[in-house]
Amino acid sequence: MFDRVKEILVNDLHVKESDVTPEAELINDLGINSLELADLICVCEEEFDIEIADDDLKGFITVSDVVKYLEKATSDK
Repeated sequence: MFDRVKEILVNDLHVKESDVTPEAELINDLGINSLELADLICVCEEEFDIEIADDDLKGFITVSDVVKYLEKATSDK
């Protein structure tokens, strides 16, 4: 799952591949803005056929937070 999230960040949001680590913070380390975060969410929802609630977004601080959320959301299906 980490590799897929990394691929989305690099290819869709043009984040530098070497910057994407599990501990990297989306906003502070990767420079993701709110519009790009919305793009990330849309791509993930479409890719994994899930719906991510707005309330869950505040938990998306690091790349690892996104990976863990997606792993749980896809395992619940």
